[in-house]
Amino acid sequence: MNIQFNHLEILFLQALMLVVAACAFVPLFKKLGLGSILGFLFSGVFVNIIFSGQFSEHPEELLHFSEFGVVLFLFVIGLELKPAALWQMKHDIFGLGLAQVIGCTLATVGVCILLGFSLNVSIVLGLGMALSSTAIVMSNLNEQGLRHSKHGKKMFSILLFQDLAIVPALLIVTVLSPSEQELSTSQSFINIGIAILAIGILIFIGKYLLNPIFNILAKTKTQEIMTASALGVVIFAALLMDIAGMSYAMGAFLAGVMLAESEFRHEVEANIEPFRGLFLGLFFVAVGLSIDLEVVLEQWMIIIVSAPLVMLFKTAVIYIIARLFKNNHSDANKISFGLSQLGEFGFVLFGAAAAQKIFSSTDASLFIAIVSVTMAIAPLLERVAVLFEKRENSIASEEQSADGIEGNILIIGFGRFGQIVSQPLFSNGYNIAILDNDPEKVKEARTFGFEVHYGDGARRDILRVAEINKYEAVVVCTDKPKITNQIITTIQNESATAKIFVRSFDRNHSIDLYSKHISYSVRETFESALELSKQALLKLGNSSEAVKKHIEDIRKRDLERLKEQVEGDSYSGMHQLHKSAAPTSKLELNNQDK
Repeated sequence: MNIQFNHLEILFLQALMLVVAACAFVPLFKKLGLGSILGFLFSGVFVNIIFSGQFSEHPEELLHFSEFGVVLFLFVIGLELKPAALWQMKHDIFGLGLAQVIGCTLATVGVCILLGFSLNVSIVLGLGMALSSTAIVMSNLNEQGLRHSKHGKKMFSILLFQDLAIVPALLIVTVLSPSEQELSTSQSFINIGIAILAIGILIFIGKYLLNPIFNILAKTKTQEIMTASALGVVIFAALLMDIAGMSYAMGAFLAGVMLAESEFRHEVEANIEPFRGLFLGLFFVAVGLSIDLEVVLEQWMIIIVSAPLVMLFKTAVIYIIARLFKNNHSDANKISFGLSQLGEFGFVLFGAAAAQKIFSSTDASLFIAIVSVTMAIAPLLERVAVLFEKRENSIASEEQSADGIEGNILIIGFGRFGQIVSQPLFSNGYNIAILDNDPEKVKEARTFGFEVHYGDGARRDILRVAEINKYEAVVVCTDKPKITNQIITTIQNESATAKIFVRSFDRNHSIDLYSKHISYSVRETFESALELSKQALLKLGNSSEAVKKHIEDIRKRDLERLKEQVEGDSYSGMHQLHKSAAPTSKLELNNQDK
């Protein structure tokens, strides 16, 4: 049977292929601990290989289309950053950001000239080297929950300046053109003026027009209109910046900042979120698809060697700049490796340079392939950063921090759970010694007056320095089951008589803890869930005594079920669960109470 597909059907099949590949590789890469971004990138590479590089006649068009995901992503980030907070970042944006762009550009120009490239080509390559991928960097930070960390904010500041540098970079490419159509100085200033005017227009609209518009639309009580208007704002801002010669992402970001203090902020963010995730995933797939397989096959040796070397060189330059701006080793290390890849703007920059005859289209394809490969392997290289990571506090400083701490009770882990646990103990007159292995958390807790010491509770030498045997009880409040189990084992090896009270992550963790013979464990959500149910029953008119009986019965059933699961499997003790209304009604219990 000869099946022939029309153009539309082929497009549907291609879309299906992308969805299937993403559904197959993204969960796999996440399970392997490699992250979803690498899964999306590999999905694009895989489909590209399946179609022998002929998935689309113009894969760059798909890449440009999917950049809408980056635009939406920057808009959402802008929504979470009020103008006052953005102003506080000015030193990092125009200090560290400016130094990074100039430093990477000049360092690359010097190396390229030594390698025999002409000055003009070297400058273009330097400008391309200075820029990083906003999509990859911010998605990585977001996925790891580090967007609001110290180094995360500095990376974001650098990326913002890189977006601002796009207009001057394109102007420089035009000036370097050997063609006769040179850009006059006056025209250059006009272009810069247009960009500034566009930013001013966007700020004016955001401050004075958006809220009244959303207020009018909200009165219609039509969800679809609110969603369409939110997308419209993003598209308008992106187009305005594009007309002014700047990046789409910068326009979307500024629009988000202008709405950050609006009462419609959360509504807008909720409406945008599904589109953001979909298009951002498509963008990473498109990066994999955009790799020119013919160029890769023809010059694979150059690409394989160049891409990692380029990234390591850029990492070294950014690390030096970050250290010059008085960032500690840990932050400088994370910043430099996080920004090591080349950015999606490299496609535009090198394409424009080829159009201006600065270098040939063949060279442009090679440079673009290198950009694509650096973006594809960026998540992997970022993991190498761990090998260069010196702990902010060395073993000696940990021991010094743990040395001499006093108390009747030791709390290990001082996050939200540990902080609540400490309050009744403090109020009852106990002196508490507190250990946590997150230097940022220790520093933050100390600003609130808590005497928290830095140290890893899973390490035997730290517990010995802290004199583990002197405490009446040890409360383990860490949130990761594996780490919690390691801490318990270490404590029991050092002190056979220690009373150990543990925060359990979930039911499976509780079953695991049962065999460790600790004094007590509680699932982190169990008691709060019972308390919520208790209050619901009381508000529904049940007597306090009846409610108390119900809650105690559930506690008893849960404990019995747990014991049966320890002896059997996760399905044991199912008869202890209520799966529908119990035979004994609330009325009967209330009557008994009376």
